[in-house]
Amino acid sequence: MIDGGSLAALARERVDHRFKALPPDAEGLTVGALAAERRNLFTGGFTTPVLALSAEAIEANLALLQTYSRRHGLAFAPHGKTSMSPRLFARQLEHGAWGITAAVPHQARVYRAHGIRRIFLANELVDAAALRWLAGEMDADPDFRFVCYVDSVRGVELMDEALRAAGASRPVDVVVELGAGPGARTGARTEDDCAAVADAVAGVSTLRLVGVAGYEGEVPDASPERVREWLRRLVALAAAFDAAGRFTSLAADEEILVSAGGSAWFDAVADVFAEIPVLGRPVCRLLRSGAYVSHDDGHYRHLTPFNRVPGEGALQPALRLWAQVVSRPTPEQAFVNAGKRDAAYDLDLPEAQAVRSARDGSVRPATGITVTGLSDQHGWLRTEPGTVLEVGDWVGMGLSHPCTAFDKWQLIPLAEADGTVTDYLRTFF
Repeated sequence: MIDGGSLAALARERVDHRFKALPPDAEGLTVGALAAERRNLFTGGFTTPVLALSAEAIEANLALLQTYSRRHGLAFAPHGKTSMSPRLFARQLEHGAWGITAAVPHQARVYRAHGIRRIFLANELVDAAALRWLAGEMDADPDFRFVCYVDSVRGVELMDEALRAAGASRPVDVVVELGAGPGARTGARTEDDCAAVADAVAGVSTLRLVGVAGYEGEVPDASPERVREWLRRLVALAAAFDAAGRFTSLAADEEILVSAGGSAWFDAVADVFAEIPVLGRPVCRLLRSGAYVSHDDGHYRHLTPFNRVPGEGALQPALRLWAQVVSRPTPEQAFVNAGKRDAAYDLDLPEAQAVRSARDGSVRPATGITVTGLSDQHGWLRTEPGTVLEVGDWVGMGLSHPCTAFDKWQLIPLAEADGTVTDYLRTFF
């Protein structure tokens, strides 16, 4: 669960110049008071550009991954780096999440500030200052569960040194990370390397081996066959560790963690994790997909496993960036007032989807309009002959890669289909 008091504190935060696009006449209101006014995104005084999230799409995506995980016997620790939004974390936990995944210590600190009790850090943690903080958190809260990767003997040495210096009273739970192959990202490259790391963990009192993990999204030249081959290596590693007695520090009813799963191959994870044999202790099959919560109109629209298994359901894109046409210098060109400071652009350019007329408020498809480039504060549009687009019109754009869209906005309106804003999502990047 998440600390209700921390969410209440977010609602008491004052609206001011720190938050892009919020109505200037809302200055001084609390976030909760502004949400209670249920202003309209288009007529309620919001300035452009403004990023909004679809309330209906968010709810549908939360429900879909909850259903999918249950159907396939998976626990779920969504990666919080996507949104860094405590309100969304709370909704994910309400929809059955086991905990929240982090990538770096700062993210874990944000999670703890909002009362999250289970954190999976998908990285090796060798920062002495962060380990001192972690030891203090674990000492202060016996119900706090923290798990992180280890992928090297040296990493184990550094963790042990820092935790002993901090006087840690509880061992930190770790999972050995199996690398996804030659040229992949982090992770021990071979099963022998993994065994050496596990031996190092067994030789210290400050760490406790609780499972194995990795990230199948880094499999070189990924294909369904290659991804499943690597996942079977991960499962075999868990079985080999169990047979060798490497999980004897776990109580008989404690679970062995076997974890993988980004947003592109969780169908393969579900298939292969269903093959995990009976081990000496129960197994927690832990999925970590994060981008699902908002999905997108580009990268993940093409990669989502639901394209391969449409019978399981479909995610809905929730992000839309509205910008205003501020220049129409030629019949073939227009400029909107949103650029790299506002939109994700690392994988794909925004996609023009809708136009809201400044004359009468009518909304039509953005037919004949293409985003061709972004400057810092401008979006470059190409318009086909005969396209009606005027200075003052609002252009709604779908975004690709939510992980680099959320981080540009500190307070994001959650809007219903008719534009009614029902809530605001605070982010902490």
